[in-house]
Formats: sequence, structure tokens, C-alpha cells
Amino acid sequence: MPLVAHSELPTFTRLRGEGHEVLDIHRARHQDIRELHIGLLNLMPDAALQATERQFMRLLGSSNRIVQLYVHPFTVSGVPRAGRALAHVQNHYENFADLQAAGLDALVVTGANPANPDITREGYWPGMIEVLEWAVDNVCSTLCSCLATHVALKHFHGVERIKLPHKRWGVYPHDIVNPAHPLVTNINTRFDAPHSHLNEVTSAQARAAGCKVLVSGAQGASGEAVGMGADLHLATSGDGFRFVYFHGHPEYDVNSLLKEYKRETERYLSGERGDYPPPPENYFNQEAAALAGAYKKNALQKIPAEFPEQKILPHLHNTWTDTGKAIFNNWLGLVYQTTNQDRKKLFMDGVDGGDPLGLVAQSKFAPVVGIK
Repeated sequence: MPLVAHSELPTFTRLRGEGHEVLDIHRARHQDIRELHIGLLNLMPDAALQATERQFMRLLGSSNRIVQLYVHPFTVSGVPRAGRALAHVQNHYENFADLQAAGLDALVVTGANPANPDITREGYWPGMIEVLEWAVDNVCSTLCSCLATHVALKHFHGVERIKLPHKRWGVYPHDIVNPAHPLVTNINTRFDAPHSHLNEVTSAQARAAGCKVLVSGAQGASGEAVGMGADLHLATSGDGFRFVYFHGHPEYDVNSLLKEYKRETERYLSGERGDYPPPPENYFNQEAAALAGAYKKNALQKIPAEFPEQKILPHLHNTWTDTGKAIFNNWLGLVYQTTNQDRKKLFMDGVDGGDPLGLVAQSKFAPVVGIK
């Protein structure tokens, strides 16, 4: 699904320079190809705003070529903005009211920076809830990432996230546990995915709330978890499609966790955190771990040194992006098959809004109250 450069958003130029196909708006208008309009609600803090924008647009734009893909980035109040990030939002992001008026075929909601133990007291909570409630009646399918998944599961399903004793971050193996679901069609039955969160929702909690769990932490022959600890990765609302919940981060670049690790070491050196951060799990190979370990030794001894980001980078491996692209491709394909060509209408004629993929009729699951 080629992206269409329908605005001056710098990400279009950046992605074109990386080799991604990005159609000029004039060329797009002369092609007799159906359009899909996808909202991108970006709630990430300033340091990660544009990187997250690019990451999700890469996944969206790497899907098949059935349609022209118009991505509409926007945000809500309650996320502190300053400097270049504020200017980027003011110059290139759209207004939610305008998107409401025009309509959207699908919606992606990014994670956000957790700042309050009570998620309902986050500054962005009211704005997120307004968007999610609107999406119930106006968007074919909404895909939530990380903290956005926590918000949606809390609001629609009454699921309370669990505070972890330590941040769970790293790259973890996962198994497909619902292979018949069309979102995971033609995908490896076991694959890696990055995680990075201070709070979590478990697969058991999601199932108890009536959600469909599609991908969870890998299990060995004895039933024990493989590797270090990650559980829920992908689930949906009870109807199987209206809301898609990612707990991991298929959008991450190969260096995303490295940059997070660097920021945490800088927080330690500046006194913002009292302990030196552990490295992301299952992420560094032997050479990368040695470089990170040498830097840690100097840091603990207060010996000035530059974080070896560029030296570590060649030793990192991306083992998740292809699977992420495949899932996004399946998701957009399902949106294409079910949404109405009129952006202001939810579904094609004849599609059951309570069971758009016909999954409920084939299973014991029922749609969860609050998601129509």
C-alpha cells in the first residue's frame, strides 16, 4: 500500500530517501486506485515523536499495493510539547475535529509516556477517551499500541494494568495461540517482538475480559516460558477486529531499545535515577554486551566516556520487523475488505457491524459491551 505524500510532513521525504515508495499527490490523483485514510494518533513524548511517526508509517506503507494510503497524524492535549516537537505538531499535524468531519477508515493509536500510577489521571486520558469513543461509531478498526492498549482495555473492558517490580524491556519470543485468526494468517508460528513497559496486562486478564488473545509469550514443551518473561503481545476485542491490541512494539527500529538504554544511562549519570539500568533482555550479543559493560564500568567509577552507541549498533539484529509488516498487512487487508468506500461510513453494505469478520458466529466469543 504506497503512502501518498498529501502534505508537507517531513516523514514523507525521509521515507522516500530510505527507499520506500511514496507517491506524489498529483500522481496519486491520476491513478484509478482506491484510497484508505488512516488516522495516526501520536502521543509519544517529544524525544520520540517523529521517530514513532516514521516507524508506524513504515509498517503501514510496507503493506501490499491494493490501495493508496493516506496517513493523517494528529494528537490530543495533555502531552507536554516544546521546541522542535511543538513546531512539528503545529506545522504538520491535523486537527481531530477536521478528521471527524472527513472520516477515517482505520486508526492507529501510539503508546505514551506513563507519568501517573492511576492511568485515568494522565493528562492525555480525556483526549484519548474522546478519540476512542468516537472511533467505536465511526472507524472500521482501531489498532492500539502499548499504553494505548492499557487505556482501551481499562476503558472498554475494565482491565486494570499491573505495576511491574522492574521495567520489562528487551526482545522476547512469542507463539501464535490462535492460528485461525486472519490477522495472523501466513505468519511464523514463533517469532520475536520487542517490549518496553513499566506496567503490563496479561493474557489471562485479556481472556477473562472477553478478548481474543492471538499472540503471547513463547512456551516450551513443558509449558514453561521460553526466555525471559514477556506475555501478551497481540489481542483483539471480542468481535475479533474492531479493536486490535498490541502490547509489544513491532514498529521499533533495530536501535530503538539501544536509544532507550542510552537515555536511561544518561538519567543515572545526571542523578535522575539511583540505580544503573540493566540492559534490555535478549538484545545484546556478546560483543555488544562487552561494549555496554565497559561503558558501565567507567560510569560507575565516574570516569567520563562517550556512550558507545555507534560501536554497539552493528552488533544488533532485527528479528521482528518482517512479522510486524505481515500483521499490519493482514490488518489493512481486512480493513480494505470491510470498510465502506465512503470514509464517513463504517462498513460495506452487508457487513455485520457486531461481527465484521464473521468470527463471533464461528466461536464462543461475543462482542464486549462498549464496542459496537
